[in-house]
Amino acid sequence: MLFSYRKPYIKMKSEHKQNVTEFSIQGLTDIPEFQIPIFLLFLISYIVVLLANMAIIVVILSDSQLHTPMYILLLNLSLTDIVNVSDILPKVLNILLTRHKTVYLVGCITQMYIFVSLTLIEMLILSAMAYDRYVAICHPLHYFIFMSLRHTLAFAVASWTIGFLDPTGHAVLMSRLSFCKSHLIDHFFCDVTPLLKISCSDTFKIEMLTYVEGTLIDIPAFLLTFFSYVFIVSSILKIQTSEGRKKAFSTCTSHLTCVTLFYVTLISLYMRPTSSLSLKNNKFFSLIYVVLIPMLNPVIYTLKNHDVKEALKKLMNKKVFFRAH
Repeated sequence: MLFSYRKPYIKMKSEHKQNVTEFSIQGLTDIPEFQIPIFLLFLISYIVVLLANMAIIVVILSDSQLHTPMYILLLNLSLTDIVNVSDILPKVLNILLTRHKTVYLVGCITQMYIFVSLTLIEMLILSAMAYDRYVAICHPLHYFIFMSLRHTLAFAVASWTIGFLDPTGHAVLMSRLSFCKSHLIDHFFCDVTPLLKISCSDTFKIEMLTYVEGTLIDIPAFLLTFFSYVFIVSSILKIQTSEGRKKAFSTCTSHLTCVTLFYVTLISLYMRPTSSLSLKNNKFFSLIYVVLIPMLNPVIYTLKNHDVKEALKKLMNKKVFFRAH
C-alpha cells in the first residue's frame, strides 16, 4: 500500500488460542435504524459510480476524436474506479441489508488484494496522465513523439501488469499469518491495516516487503506526478499573457484536481504514525477514497473538459435520432 507506515508487529505467544479463518466485518454502523438509509445511500452511490464511469468509457470508445493518449488513460482510470467499487461496495450493501457480516479468510485476502492492486494501478495511471500533461504543455512540438499511441498503450499495460503482480507477495504472506487475537475486523472491508491488527504472527516480512515495493514503485510514481506538475506550473507562469496562462492551465486542472484528491486521501490513510491512527478516521477517509472519488472523477472530467462534453452531446443526439426513426 502507498507509503504505508506501520511499526513491525511483535510476535506474541498464541498458546491456547485457536487460529481464526472466519471473520466478522464490523461495517459502518450497528444501529438498526440507520441500516436501511445507509444502504439506500450506498446503493445510489454505487449505481452513480457505475453509470458515470461507464458513460466516460462509452463516450471515449465511440468518438474517434477522443482516441488520444489523455483520453485512453482516462478510460483506464474510469475502469479502475468501476472495478474498485465493485470489489468493496457489494459486500458493504449485503452487510447493511442482511446484517450477515461473515467473511472467510480466502475471500478477505482476495478483497484486500484487489483493492491494493487497483489502488496501485490508479496511482500509475495518474502518473502517466501527469507525464502526458507535462509533455503537452512543456514540449508540445514533440508531443506525438513522446506520447504516441504505442507509448500510451505501453503505459496502460504496464500499469495493469505491475498493479496485479505487485501485491501478490502481500497476499501470500497475509494468507500465512495466524489470526488468533480476534475474529472482528474493525472496518467495512478487508484492508491491510485491520488484518494486521488482529494477527498474532510476526509481520516483519510484510512490513519489509511494503517498504521495498513502496521505494521501488510508489515513491517513483509519486515523484513523477509531483515533478511533472512542478514543470507544468513553471512553464505556465512563464507565459506572457493571462489568456495564454488560463488556456494552458485549463488543460490540466481536471487531472490536477483528481490527483490532489487521490493523494490527500491516501496520505491521510497510510502516512501517519501508528500512535495517531484512528479507526473512525480510517473509515472516513476510506469512504472518501472508495465512494466519493470514483463519483467525482467523471464529474470533474466532464464539467471541465469541453471535448468530453461535446462527445457526450453527440452520443446523446445519435441515440435520440435512432429512437425517432
